[in-house]
Amino acid sequence: MTWLEHHSKCEQLAADAELAVSQGDSVRAHHLYMKAAQAEERALNEIDSSKPRTLGITAVSAVSLYYKAGQLEDAEGLAYRSLATAHLPEFASEDLRELLQSIWSEKVRKRAGVGFAPGQLVVSVKGGEIVEGGAPLDLIVEKVQTVQSLFYRTVEYLQRLPHRKRGLPNKEIQDSCQPWLFQTAPGSYQFAVAVQEPREPDMLRKDEPRPTDIAEQLLNILRVSIEAPENKLPVLVPDADYRSTFLKLTRNLAPTGRRFKQLDVRLASETKPLSLFPKSRHVITEAIRATRPTTLAEPGPEREKTLRGTLRALHLDDDWIELTVDGTSIHVTQVGQAVDDVIGPLVNRPVVVQVVEDARGKNVFRDIEADD
Repeated sequence: MTWLEHHSKCEQLAADAELAVSQGDSVRAHHLYMKAAQAEERALNEIDSSKPRTLGITAVSAVSLYYKAGQLEDAEGLAYRSLATAHLPEFASEDLRELLQSIWSEKVRKRAGVGFAPGQLVVSVKGGEIVEGGAPLDLIVEKVQTVQSLFYRTVEYLQRLPHRKRGLPNKEIQDSCQPWLFQTAPGSYQFAVAVQEPREPDMLRKDEPRPTDIAEQLLNILRVSIEAPENKLPVLVPDADYRSTFLKLTRNLAPTGRRFKQLDVRLASETKPLSLFPKSRHVITEAIRATRPTTLAEPGPEREKTLRGTLRALHLDDDWIELTVDGTSIHVTQVGQAVDDVIGPLVNRPVVVQVVEDARGKNVFRDIEADD
């Protein structure tokens, strides 16, 4: 058989595997992914050195399919052999190294004695203060908290639960879908987030999303939030409260351009990431402001203001926040629309707060975002 015949067979088997994944049949999916990987490896063996790009693409594809099949030793071995091949393009070498990091991390998770669902996310932070394998602790902790919030919000949305403004998700959700953090091999600074399988997966209700679905849906929400927040996001997330929270959490992930320049998110089994840049934050901010009220509830003259300072205190139940601007404490009211996991991580950090000054000189809340 030729390269094309082996590759075509691989594509069909991989498509069948994706269908099995969507149907929740993980055993069949793993079997089909393994068959697809074997077909792709046979295709790889038919390529000569005069076609380096085809060689690289096929090698990455085969390793990725072995990884999806859970055949970690086969994936790792083929990655090593491919990296040792002469004329391998640089893009393929980089992708194979990324896959090796995921393979090594998966082996660590298996040794942990805890079951983790397929589909973990890898988050990379680049540029600015970031060095290879190192980053400011406060920055990484904040990004980890935001990713965890996005996981829980995605589960709540998929379960069609009422939108939560205060507190943590219910214990049932925390027990059924617990994100874990794993350090990956150095490369800029990156970490992997894996979802722990429920202790009794057979006890999941039919309306509960399986952990394997959560990361993919979260990635879809992130992608649409930065690419088409005003057009496609309302289709993907019709609920206005959830949509607003997803937008604000996504903005919290995106860089301002001061401390770091880029944040990448990808499935561990893939090599092409979704990238957030400072311009992504601007696009999301415009979408958020397009949906907020344009006038105050009380009639009278009003003036929009931008306050830059440090968020020092908040009491969302009493509907206020307090920030320090040039040594002066400023009280901002009517923050009831804000939610805990959006505004909580901003305490004691530089922020930009959009307010409207009402006829009595009070500052009425409109929006808040990080300014570091």
